[in-house]
This record gives sequence, C-alpha cells and structure tokens, in this order.
Amino acid sequence: MASTLNIGVLAHVDAGKTSLTERLLFEAGAIDRLGGVDTGDTTTDTGSIERARGITIRSAVAGFRVGPTRVNLIDTPGHTDFVAEVERALGVLDGAVLVVSAVEGVQAHTRVLMRVLRESGLPVLLFVNKTDRAGARPERVFDEIRRRLTRRALAMDAVLDAGTPHARTEPGDWRDPAFAGRAAEVLAEHDDALLAALVEDRPLPGPDPLRAALRHQVGRALVYPVLCGSAVTGAGVGALSRALTALLPVTTAVPGEHGTDGLRGTVFAIERAPTGEKTGYLRLRSGCLEPRAHVEFERAGAGDDGPHGGRITGLEVVGAEGERPRALVAGEIGRIRGLPGLRVGDRLGPPTAAVRFARPALEAVVRPEEGGDASRLHAALAALADQDPLIHLRTVPGEGLSVLLYGEVQKEVIAATLAEEFGVRVVFERSRTTHTERPAGTGSAVEEVSARRPVGTWATVGLRVDPVEEGTGVVFRREVEFGALIGAFDRAIEDTVRETLRQGLYGWPVTDCAVTLIRSGFVAPTTPADFRELTPLVLMRALDRAGTRVFEPVHGFELEVPADVLGAVTARLNGLGARVRDTVETPEGWTLTGEVAARSVDAFRTELPGLSRGEGVWWTYPRGERPVTGPVPRRARTDGNPLDYDEYLVHRANAGRRG
Repeated sequence: MASTLNIGVLAHVDAGKTSLTERLLFEAGAIDRLGGVDTGDTTTDTGSIERARGITIRSAVAGFRVGPTRVNLIDTPGHTDFVAEVERALGVLDGAVLVVSAVEGVQAHTRVLMRVLRESGLPVLLFVNKTDRAGARPERVFDEIRRRLTRRALAMDAVLDAGTPHARTEPGDWRDPAFAGRAAEVLAEHDDALLAALVEDRPLPGPDPLRAALRHQVGRALVYPVLCGSAVTGAGVGALSRALTALLPVTTAVPGEHGTDGLRGTVFAIERAPTGEKTGYLRLRSGCLEPRAHVEFERAGAGDDGPHGGRITGLEVVGAEGERPRALVAGEIGRIRGLPGLRVGDRLGPPTAAVRFARPALEAVVRPEEGGDASRLHAALAALADQDPLIHLRTVPGEGLSVLLYGEVQKEVIAATLAEEFGVRVVFERSRTTHTERPAGTGSAVEEVSARRPVGTWATVGLRVDPVEEGTGVVFRREVEFGALIGAFDRAIEDTVRETLRQGLYGWPVTDCAVTLIRSGFVAPTTPADFRELTPLVLMRALDRAGTRVFEPVHGFELEVPADVLGAVTARLNGLGARVRDTVETPEGWTLTGEVAARSVDAFRTELPGLSRGEGVWWTYPRGERPVTGPVPRRARTDGNPLDYDEYLVHRANAGRRG
C-alpha cells in the first residue's frame, strides 16, 4: 500500500525555506542539480517575478521519496502580504516545517506563523537554518524558540563549529542519559508514566519507547522537535528528511473501488499556462480519482452557482513523474486539467475544517496606463482572481477597478504580473482600509405583485433582516411554505440577496446577517429576472429599517522596547487609538501587548525606529474587527443604489443597454 506525506515549508521571508526545499529535493535525488534563490533557478519559484525578487509568491508542490513514503513538499510564501496562499496550503497538509534563521533568530512573521500552526493543530518540525553563516548562534535561537514560540520545543541535535563553513550537526543519542532525560522532561507533561518515573527517580524507558512517545506527541501537536543545519551546505538536512517520515503522521491509502463515489478533496492552487489552460492542484482525502473521470465540484461562497465540473483530460500524481499514468488515491496531490471553470477552494464532497486568516484589510483602485486597455485589464484581473479568490474585483464609478490586498508588496507583484504575463501596465491609487457592516437591529419590507412598476410587476418578495452571532457570515432562511416558489425563482432571490449584501447602507460588505424570506408570490408571465430586479429594493429597505454599524479591521500587536522609551511609545500608541492591554517588564526593557486599528499599523511601524533609537521590535497579526468611532466612512456604490427607487431604475436600464 502506498504511503504519502504532505508537508508545508513555512518561514519568515529570507529565512531560507526555498533553499531548504531545493536541498531536500536534491538530497532525495528528485533533482540532479541545486538551484539558488540568488541565481533565480529554484525548482519551486517558477515565475519570473518570484525569481527576480527572490521571494515565493504562490505555493508550489514538488515530490520526492523518503524510503517507501512519497513526500509532497509545498513551498509557501514567507511574506505577510501572501498569507492567503499560506492559508490554502495549511488546509491540505499533514504537517509542517517551520524554518528559523540561526542568524536573525525568531522574527516577527515567524511568531505569527507558529501561532497559526498551533491553532490549526498541525504537527510541526522546526529547522534552524544557516548554521554555517557568520553570526549564527543556534543555542541562542533555541532559547528564543522556547521563549517566543513554544516552551514545548525539544532540541534533537547540537551544532559544532557554528558560524563557520564547517558547521555540522551531531544528533542526540537516545542511549545518552542526558539527552534521554531532557526528552523525557518535555514528554512527561502529557505522559503520566514518564512523569511518575521522573518524580520517583526511577529508570527511564529505553530508546524505542521514548522514540514512540515522541512520535505520538508530535503527531498530536504536543511537542515540537527542533533540528539544525544549513540548506546551503546540506548539513543536518538528511536528519530532517528522515525525521519527516519518522515523526510526522503518514497517510496510507487503503485500496478501494474506483469511481467518483466517496471522493473528498480540495483544490488549493491554480496555474495558468500561456495558452490559458488551467492546471489545478487537488489534495485528495478519500476515494480514488481515475484519469478522464467526470467530476462535479462544489464552490463555497456568495453567489454560488451550484456544482460545476466536467471530464478531466489530464491527471498527474505529484511525486510519481516518470511512472505509468495511474489513478490519484487518498492522501496524494494531483495536477488536473480540462476544467476551465475550476477555481481555488473548489471541493469534491463535503467541506473540511480549514484554518482561516482575516480578510484583506486594504483596497486599491487600479487603472491601465493606456486608456484603451480597460477591457484587457478586467480580463487579466479576472484571470488572477481564479488563482486567488481574495482578489475581489469591483468597478468603482468614475474611478476604475478596485482589488482587495493584504499589503503594498502584493500591489507591486500584481502590477508586475499584469505587465509581464498579460501585457497590461497599470497604476495603483493609494490603498484604503476596508470595512464591514453588521445589522444593528431587525427590519423587514415587502413588495407585492401589484406594487411599483416596471420593477416587480409580476413578483412578490418579503424579507426580514436580523443580526446573528459574530463570525456567522450571511445566512438565508425561509419562512414561506416549502415549494411556494419554483426552484429558479427561489435561487434568484437567494443569489441576489447575497450579491446585494456586498454593499450595505454605507457601501461596505454586510456580514453576520440573517435574511429571511417571509413572503413570496408571482403571477404569469414572471421570470427569474423579475425576482432579481425586485429583491435589492426590498432587501435594502429592510436593512435600512434595521440599521447597520460599520466595523474596521483590528490587529493584535506585541511590542518590545527599551525601558527608557516606554513613556514616549505608549503616548504615541494612545494617540493612534491603540489599546494597550498588558505591559510586562523584561531584562531587555518592556513588552507591550494590545490592539490597534489596521489603518494605523504602517504609521506606527514607520515611527517606531525614531521613538526607540532603532531598538524596538514590533509585530502584528489580524485580530478581528471593532466598531468605528467618529465619522462613519463610506464607499462609493456600484449597484445603482436600491435605496433610491428612481436612481435604481436608471441603473438597471443602463445595465440592460450595456448588456
């Protein structure tokens, strides 16, 4: 039976994770020469932009073997602007390798990634890279790992001649009482038998039981082994490769019937060839997918058009290159072609739990440099949205197209991609913070068959809006008699409700909102278009009666500053509206934790070096939203404003002429 392990490699930018990926592939014989980030010829950074900038932008998959196990190694972006790519990778992984630099140590984004990995429950190995670089101090970095990432870290080796080209690792010996004792102390927190042996000063179990206990606890994300080495020289990489299959949970495919019944899997990445053909990366969790099978994918999210699919024209099993074409089995990752409608996030079977990062907090209008390129720009951005569904497109009247972003580097990469891959040069406007709206109360509205003309001439729609628990999203319910409407009419109402709620009373997306269909009806010759035209009028009137509150994105922060600048730093944070929740004195100074509006993060980051003589360390992470205080920000509407009947009619008429 085949066994598979899907591993993600994560790190703060420049910690060396792409170089480590290259070394793992080389050591396993999957590639015959080492590529380099500096030379722009690594296996996983295939895009010209990635190679030019020396950073990973999109997740890439490469396979190799460790003994009988096929390892699919997913190289994920390290820059904070591409956390959406990391999110999609985490949903298909069996475990992860978190890379830390032996020179720079635990950095800001390293802490964010470790927090997310712990919350996801994924097993993790930590690899302290660059032990051969001048200034490498692996023992100090291990102390940082214990202090800043997890106290459940276990050092698996020691580094000799650190900071020199001759740096090498010496693995811990389970027969050594000192090493076995350190391991037992870490394992004892979740092993009563080991705890009793330590407390009662009895002999510890032998090497094999201790190794088994370690594997068990690593698989449950209770212990985090730390290995050291250098991706450049290869020191310690062999030990890491062996630890992957020795300590992380491997999936063994159970032979079963072929066919589409029982298939469960998720598309987590899309590649587009110069011809426009899409290749989707599918992680299969159960079942067996045959080449040329006909499949139906479900698409989650607002405006869902239901199942979609077709016949697969190409299927390659990652890691099985060179073998005879065969079916994709549970645990494996496959490249599938022949489905032009495929998008990231599409799934086979029911949804599986996934880690969720906060939505993008920035929005920017983008225009083509050449006025005649507007339609090409729209088509190009739509193609990019297939690869990243978080790039929502919105036409802003009088301004242009807007896209959602995580940060300014992402804006630069999108611009470069549009120029190099689509031949469209663009200019971005200044980024603006995005907001959301939530219902403040309950409101309802009804339009009958005989109501206003010409909109709604043949249809009746009644809707009620209610607030729901935070994090629920948009929920559509029905209180009308089941079957009162034919399916096409019912779908038209629900789809239009979700589409309309992308712009609330102030123009921001509405969330945590339940919309209930409380009345419906029709007379001949009603069509779904009647319901699509009437529903926004009814829904926005109900929402207006309920009222909404506008929320802004908030980041949690941790800040380390010297003792003598605490007052100045705290005063500036207060001036930006931040909430300092805790202040702790440390040997190096003070550590502050709290929350700050996302719109203020870049401003404080820019000012911190001057406030702290360059010694302050600041890192943030998305932490939900809070109500806006002061003037309520508005966003220009693009839907003709259903709150204004006459304006809405003009918009619908113009849309009909354009169509």
